[in-house]
Amino acid sequence: MPASPTLPKSRQRLILAVLLSSSLLIWMDNTILNTAFETLTDPARGLGARPAQLQWATGSYTLVFAALMFTAGALGDRFGHRTVLATGLAAFAGSSVGAAYAGDAGQLIAARAAMGLGSALIMPAAMAILTWTFTGPARATAIGVSSASAGVGLAAGPLLAGVLLDHFWWGSIFLVNVPAVALTLVGIFTLVPDFRSPAPRPLDPAGPLLSISGLGALAYGLIRAGQVASWSPAHVWAPITAGLVLLTAFVLVELRVRQPSFDPRLLARRTFGGGNAAIGLLLFAMTAAGFYSAFYLQGARGFSALEAGLAASPAALGAIAGGPLGIRLARRWSLRPVASTALTTAALAMGTVGLFGLHTPLVWIEIELLVQGLAIGVVIGTVTAALMSTLPLERAGAGSAVTNTVRQTGSVLGIAIGGTIMSITYRRAIEASLHDLPGPARDQARISAEQARHAAAAIDRPGLAHAADDAFIHAMHVGTVWTMLIALSGAAVLVIALRPARKPTDQQIDVLEPTAP
Repeated sequence: MPASPTLPKSRQRLILAVLLSSSLLIWMDNTILNTAFETLTDPARGLGARPAQLQWATGSYTLVFAALMFTAGALGDRFGHRTVLATGLAAFAGSSVGAAYAGDAGQLIAARAAMGLGSALIMPAAMAILTWTFTGPARATAIGVSSASAGVGLAAGPLLAGVLLDHFWWGSIFLVNVPAVALTLVGIFTLVPDFRSPAPRPLDPAGPLLSISGLGALAYGLIRAGQVASWSPAHVWAPITAGLVLLTAFVLVELRVRQPSFDPRLLARRTFGGGNAAIGLLLFAMTAAGFYSAFYLQGARGFSALEAGLAASPAALGAIAGGPLGIRLARRWSLRPVASTALTTAALAMGTVGLFGLHTPLVWIEIELLVQGLAIGVVIGTVTAALMSTLPLERAGAGSAVTNTVRQTGSVLGIAIGGTIMSITYRRAIEASLHDLPGPARDQARISAEQARHAAAAIDRPGLAHAADDAFIHAMHVGTVWTMLIALSGAAVLVIALRPARKPTDQQIDVLEPTAP
C-alpha cells in the first residue's frame, strides 16, 4: 500500500473526520451508560440492577475490548484496516440493538460484551488508518485532534442521554448508535483506502483466550469481593488468584511467540512502557471517579438525567480543549514537565471530591470537573502522540493495540476495584441504621444507596433514605482518596519514564518531531 503522502490533504482531512466519528461513538456510548446507571437501578423504569450488575455492564464491555484489541490489530494488518473497521462498526450497531431491548441485567451485560467486541475492532483499526494517512508533525496534530474526540464524546454522551431518558425509555440510549454507524460506514467505503501491512503477522489464538479468561476471572473476584462480608470464601480469592496466574501465562506465551499480536517487549522500553502504564493508571482513576459521580449527582443530589449531564459537561469541555492545548505546550516546554504536571493536577482535582457533600454549591463541582477534564485532555493528547510517534508504520495496528489494551485494562480494574471499595465502605457505614428494619428492607438497604431509597419509600421510612445518603457520601470520600493516590502514582511513573536520556541513542521523545517510520 502506498505511503500516506500520496493522499491529497483534502482527502486526509475527510478521512480524519470519518475516523473521529468512529471513536466518538465509543466514547459517547461509555458516558451514556454512566448517565443511565440511576435509571437502570429502578425496578419500574429500568431493570432493577444491583451495583455488581452495573459494574459488569461496564466491565464486560471493557473486558472484551481490552482482551481482543491486540488481535484486532493483527487482523487489520492481515485483512486491511478498513475492512476490520467496517466490521467492528457493524457489530457495534447490531449489539446496540440487543442492549436496547435487553429484558434483564444479564442480557444487558451480554449485549455490552458484544459491543466491546465491536469496539475492539474499531479502535486499533482507526488509529492505524490515521497513522498511515498522516506523517511528520501532521501525524502528531491528527492524534491530538483524535484524542480531543474523547472529550466531545464525553460532552455529548451525558447530554444526549439526559434528553433521551427524559422523553423515552432507557433502551433509546443504545438505539441512537445505529443511524450514526450507518453514516460512518458510508464515509469509510467512500473515502478510506484499505491500508494493510506488507508483512502481515500470524494470528495468535492463545493470546485472546488467556487474556480474556485472566481478566475475566480477576474482575469477577474483585467485584464479588464487594458483595460479601468476608474475602475468605474460595469464590472470592480463587478467581483472583486464577486471574493473576492466567495473565502471567498470557505474558509468558506472548514472549515466546515470534510475532505476537500483543508484544510485551514494547512495554519493557522505558518511555513506551512507562507512558502506557501512566495512562493506564489514569484510566483506572477516571473510570472509578466516573462510577462515583454518576450516583452522586443523580442519586445523592437528586438531579435528573439531563441535569446531571449538564452538570458533568465541564469535564468533557475541558478534555476537548486539553488535547490541542497540551500539544502546543509540549512543543514549547517539552513533554515531561507538561504531562506530569497535568496528571498531578488531575489527581488533586479528583481528590477534592472528598470535600463534596449533599449540599456543596454546584459552582465548586463545576470548577473541579473543568480542571480535571482539562488536565486529563492535556495528558492523553500529549502522551498518546508521543507514544505513537515511536512506532514503525508496519507495526501501527499492533502497537496501537498494545496502547489501547493497557488503557482498557486500567478501565476494567477501575470499575472492579472502585466499585468494590464503594460497596464495602457503604455496607459498613449503613449497618448501624438497619437494626430496627424488617428483614427484607434491611437486606435491600445493604445492597446500595439506590436500593435503600427504594426500600425507604416502600415502608415510609425517610430516615433510612437520609442514612443511605450519608453512607454513600462517606463511601465516595473513601473511594476518592484511593482514586487520587492511583492517579498520583501515574504521575510519578510518568516523571520516571520521561526523564532525559543519558545516551544519544536513547533520545527523549519529542511530540513536535515524531520519529519517521
